[in-house]
Amino acid sequence: MAENGTPRPPEGDWLGTSYLQFERQGALAHCVVNRPERRNAMTPAMYFGVRYAVDLVNSDATLAGLLITGTGDIFISGGDLSGDNEDGWADLPRLLGMDNTPFDAIRNSSKPVVCAVNGLAQGGGLMIAMLADVTVASERATFRAPELFRGIADTHFGQILPRQVGPARARDLLLTGRTLSAAEAGEWGLVARICGHNDLMAAAEDALKWCTRAAPDARRNVKRVINEFYGHYDRSSMDASLNSTEATEGYRAYKDRRDPDWVPAPLQTGGRL
Repeated sequence: MAENGTPRPPEGDWLGTSYLQFERQGALAHCVVNRPERRNAMTPAMYFGVRYAVDLVNSDATLAGLLITGTGDIFISGGDLSGDNEDGWADLPRLLGMDNTPFDAIRNSSKPVVCAVNGLAQGGGLMIAMLADVTVASERATFRAPELFRGIADTHFGQILPRQVGPARARDLLLTGRTLSAAEAGEWGLVARICGHNDLMAAAEDALKWCTRAAPDARRNVKRVINEFYGHYDRSSMDASLNSTEATEGYRAYKDRRDPDWVPAPLQTGGRL
């Protein structure tokens, strides 16, 4: 926030929201997601701030790479479904829509981006972890993609997940909404490395340092080929889904801690999915 408490856009090392901290550690930068009271749920300004952090590192000759992590027992729990825009320095959902997210910026970053997944990662947090150059997860981390239970046809997950873990496992994750342990995530190839919780930051920083030692042009070209493997997702269908009646009902059900109305009565759980 500005001195008078009014939200303001990113500038310099300010990422545009008090819930993100940009920390310089020599030639490396850390982007720390810090909103524990809302389980590190991402507002539009927070998503944009992570995107800005990637661009900031790429434009700063004194920085060689970026590490993204969370606080406490949460990495990133996904987007804030409450619609809370308390740190909103602009009407980001209306102005940018999906373009405020950092996914493409992370995937296409010239300088390496490494994630240290310290705890729960779901929704957008899982996508960030998958698209980073290397993701190191704590043994305590868990992973989930609950979008279909929120009424959202997340075609980005539909595109990325099968190429990350294979079609059968992607269907399992997306259609059942199951939660994966860190060990399962490592076995499935959802993330690259698993380590002891107390060793997480050291292991992630070591991975990032090794990434920065690669020849920049050669690294960029290899990343380009890897990125082509993921292909392109159906953005139009996802945009339409985010404005659909199912997404509206999914949001209301989440807020009310109940089953959405599309769940058949005999199969309702009596709580939030």
